[in-house]
Amino acid sequence: MNSAGIFADAFERIHEAVHAAVEDLPPEDLNARLDDGANSISWLVWHLTRVQDDHIADAADTEQLWFAEDWASRFELPLEKGSTGYGHSSAQVGSVKVGSADLLLGYFDAVHEQTLAFVRGLDGRSLDRVVDDAWSPPVTLGVRLVSVISDDLQHAGQAAFVRGALERRHQVPDVATPVRA
Repeated sequence: MNSAGIFADAFERIHEAVHAAVEDLPPEDLNARLDDGANSISWLVWHLTRVQDDHIADAADTEQLWFAEDWASRFELPLEKGSTGYGHSSAQVGSVKVGSADLLLGYFDAVHEQTLAFVRGLDGRSLDRVVDDAWSPPVTLGVRLVSVISDDLQHAGQAAFVRGALERRHQVPDVATPVRA
């Protein structure tokens, strides 16, 4: 397997994890926070998608789908239009609410497809290209992609954890049948 195949496989794993965390959930579960300071599934998936969209568009020298396909208007969030969630306060996290899993997955899937198209065209030499010289050492494309994959998998795992906690809350507790002595 070449480097393009490795990156495509990693992003496919993110895709699977995000869908497993989001599919078939009603808005009240997507937007639920386990406590006042916790991240919701909506915020986690929106954030990981925004960062991926931002970073891949920058590396590919294309426009972010958030703007190009007007996802910003579809989400109707009370945030700055270019916000990615980085550095959000608890109040800002709480303001990220979606009306459906379809909206959240629609944006994620569009970014996922754009990401796959980009990484499938990469060769090993392209991974050494510097994409951000604001850091010391400067960030190469390979390092940036690994960073996005790492962050996305962590956030997808957090979303899966939240889903599991919410599902346990919804379960009817087992009631033991009283035994007569």
